[in-house]
Amino acid sequence: MTTTTLQPAQVGHVLHDWRPEDESFWQERGRRIANRNLWISIPCLLLAFAVWMVWSTVVVKMEAIGFNFSVQEKFWLVALPGLSGATLRIFYSFLVPIFGGRLWTALSTGSLLFPAIWIGFAVQNPDTPYLSFVLIALLCGFGGGNFASSMANISFFFPKSKQGLALGLNAGLGNLGVSVMQFTVPLVITGAVFGAFGGDGQTLGDGTRIWLQNAGLIWAPFILIFTLAAWFGMNDIASANASFREQAVIFKRKHNWLMTWLYIATFGSFIGYAAGFPMLMKTQFPDVDVLKYAWLGPFVGAIARPIGGWVADKLGGARVTLWNFVIMIGAVVGVLTFLPSGGEGGSFTGFFAMFMLLFVTTGVGNGSTFRMIPVIFRTEREREARGKGGEAQAKAIKDAGKESAAVLGFSSAIAAYGAFFIPKSYGTSISLTGGPEAALYVFIGYYVSCILVTWFWYSRKGAEVPC
Repeated sequence: MTTTTLQPAQVGHVLHDWRPEDESFWQERGRRIANRNLWISIPCLLLAFAVWMVWSTVVVKMEAIGFNFSVQEKFWLVALPGLSGATLRIFYSFLVPIFGGRLWTALSTGSLLFPAIWIGFAVQNPDTPYLSFVLIALLCGFGGGNFASSMANISFFFPKSKQGLALGLNAGLGNLGVSVMQFTVPLVITGAVFGAFGGDGQTLGDGTRIWLQNAGLIWAPFILIFTLAAWFGMNDIASANASFREQAVIFKRKHNWLMTWLYIATFGSFIGYAAGFPMLMKTQFPDVDVLKYAWLGPFVGAIARPIGGWVADKLGGARVTLWNFVIMIGAVVGVLTFLPSGGEGGSFTGFFAMFMLLFVTTGVGNGSTFRMIPVIFRTEREREARGKGGEAQAKAIKDAGKESAAVLGFSSAIAAYGAFFIPKSYGTSISLTGGPEAALYVFIGYYVSCILVTWFWYSRKGAEVPC
């Protein structure tokens, strides 16, 4: 007599029975569990983005408190978190199926404490060398790495039909961390938020005092709270376990590389523009108080991301992505139109309005491209399994989920280099030509190539994978 041992539905925080594509399962159990994991993931990711991009505001005030770094050195401090964050994302992309989403979310969120607290100490000492700030900036890349693992993790919880909105909410509200940081930091540095525990303030040339250390320290208590929330409130999915070897199959998939190319243009643009926007405004319109406006760009971009995912769920990711790139080109042309020439002329109002449109399009494109990825890989795997029976179809769905998660993480990793290249492109263009125009023309050429890729493989009649 054969005895069958039933696998428990849930043991501790591990989900052994997880079938989001089963409508009855989804309604009875799945939706509640998935939403709980999503709403813990979002603030963890928001904090990651806040720490990752904090240098975009800190550098604006460093000269005023006695750190006499060159424009190029400041752009390097803004760009370096993008370099390290993007590199970490490559590794983080594959860690959720290996370690589990709950454990890795808690560890990666807790790691943000190191650079946040170190910033607080470093800016209080006027003798802190530039190299120390370089190291802190590189450590802030921990926040950039978190995005890849967070998106991969959330993709396992939701059915394909709802992934556009779910991933859009996770990424969009997570991306909002850039805006929250750029709005919050100018406020908290004006007072002794932590009293004597936060250290002394710094005196500016006009006699006013600021506490620049609060730009880092303000995030520490929230990081601790949500690290605990992730540990006690999130779940691991047993069926999502996979070795690196299993996930590495994506490097043989053509559509991994095509979608990475497109996502560089959307998320890479968003995070690169967000990192470089304050310093770009300061160099082109020096009479403007840039910290009053800088937060608005990442804000509208982050808000637009879930909208982009939702619209792509309704209209199709490829269609939304293609026309979004067209508008992105128009917005960059608008920015070029309103830039000052030779330090004269220009219109800050027009420049700012065009950048707001550009940020919106980066957000919409982020949502629509991430909607495309699960559709593409499920379509491809189901094609391969067609006519091979129910077991092959079930395996195709499972494989598609793992590959999609790995591609979501890997494409976000490569795209994150935009946080390095865009600010650095501004700095290089200004050094060589006196203005940022050369960098912006390169961006236009890149967006044109993305229109062609989207149209040929995903959007035109008879496309290889219509999505």
